[in-house]
Amino acid sequence: MSLDHLDRLPDVWLLGTDKIRPMRAAGTFTVKTFAPTELVPDPPVTTGLPVGVAKMEKQFEGEVAGRSATLFTFAFDQTTGVGTYLAMESFEGSLQGRQGAFNFVHSATTSGTDRTDEYFLIVPSSGTAELAGISGAGGMTIDADGTHRIWFDYQIG
Repeated sequence: MSLDHLDRLPDVWLLGTDKIRPMRAAGTFTVKTFAPTELVPDPPVTTGLPVGVAKMEKQFEGEVAGRSATLFTFAFDQTTGVGTYLAMESFEGSLQGRQGAFNFVHSATTSGTDRTDEYFLIVPSSGTAELAGISGAGGMTIDADGTHRIWFDYQIG
């Protein structure tokens, strides 16, 4: 019996099969603080783009509700908008009503007008409380009006 038709079903747990599709939680977020730090590469290395580290705090609403503390590293030219970032976030709140905390990591590159080479992963073994055992991936977009959107495709267990 073929299970190919399951790929067209919505994101739900598929009971009675060996195939599990991740659940999706989506929301929006705002950056509450963005604070550059004094941390720089040591010993100093001169490259074509300056490297820096910032601390961020974000607030999330929707199916993703809560807050995060972020370590944001970057090699970026503010004049041209060219660069790459890597962020490690510690999230505390809920996904679709499941309370807990976990870490996730994401990165992307921009040539000034686009967003490419994106990476987004929930850190294994980082979940607590009702989010213990969480795994998966996700993504982010920024709408033309500046709204920041985030989603997690995740499994528990």
